[in-house]
Amino acid sequence: MNNGLFVEIASSAIAYGTPLLFAALGELLAERAGVLNLGVEGMMLVGAVMGFWAVQHIGADTPLALLGGIAVAALAGAVVAAIHAFLSITLRANQIVSGLALSIFAGAGGLSSYLGNDLSLAGAPAKHAFTPLDVFGGAHLPLVGPILLGQTPLVYASWACVAAVWLYLTRTRTGLDARAVGESPAAADAVGIDVVRFRYAHTLAGGVFAGIGGACFSLSITPQWVDGLTAGSGWIAIALVIFAFWRPELCLVGAYFFGAFSALPFILQARGVTVAPELFQSLPYVMTVVVLVLVSSGWAKRRLGAPGSLGSPYVREER
Repeated sequence: MNNGLFVEIASSAIAYGTPLLFAALGELLAERAGVLNLGVEGMMLVGAVMGFWAVQHIGADTPLALLGGIAVAALAGAVVAAIHAFLSITLRANQIVSGLALSIFAGAGGLSSYLGNDLSLAGAPAKHAFTPLDVFGGAHLPLVGPILLGQTPLVYASWACVAAVWLYLTRTRTGLDARAVGESPAAADAVGIDVVRFRYAHTLAGGVFAGIGGACFSLSITPQWVDGLTAGSGWIAIALVIFAFWRPELCLVGAYFFGAFSALPFILQARGVTVAPELFQSLPYVMTVVVLVLVSSGWAKRRLGAPGSLGSPYVREER
């Protein structure tokens, strides 16, 4: 029963959807504060390469090495996000242009490729990698075992992050202040909320999540480094935020839906079914077009619940 097509697709959807979920949660936090970040793909790739580099050089037991790798990946993502924050918040550059430029600069063929080549990371398997757990000894139970109880620690960490982000945005004063900044920065500023600080903090948090999402690829799904490892996952994560109506719990559902699409070609190929790879490789670019169209339209803000000031710089004198 556990070898059936449904179980294989469902368990793989969760595994492949986890990096999308991390990246989408980070983008959601940034957008809730009014900052559109189209540089997620670049942040994921930099996180992937630096996380892989860390586990190759940290001389520690596997759990500590992997924890260190995740921490380095998160820091790398935050550093790249700081560039976008400075350009779009401090210099008030166009957020779409800044994000796209950053994705080109840090993405495949850019900074991440340079780091991978300069640090001689290509071609070597990861010395440490995340492996599936056997939670409560139930990984072999019918259906629910391989789907829910036989995943890697990153999967369970992502579930905890979904709950934490939901609680933060809906049940804490700071989270509500962040949403106020995203809806109307002028009104938030009028009641004493530091708009710049909130936007910086949430953009950096988005970079942290994107870096961890990238490390999911190099330390779990395909524990190695190759150029363009994330294969457009950052773009899908951006689209997920819109399709999830800016709600973290729906990001989880969407991430697993697209995770199933990512895993499906490999599953079908293993079963002797040939699928044209172009159909799936084109998906990230289709999602990018949809994102730009929706975010640029007033319909998205009215119907989907987008933050009112999403993508708009704030200048106090313009109140």
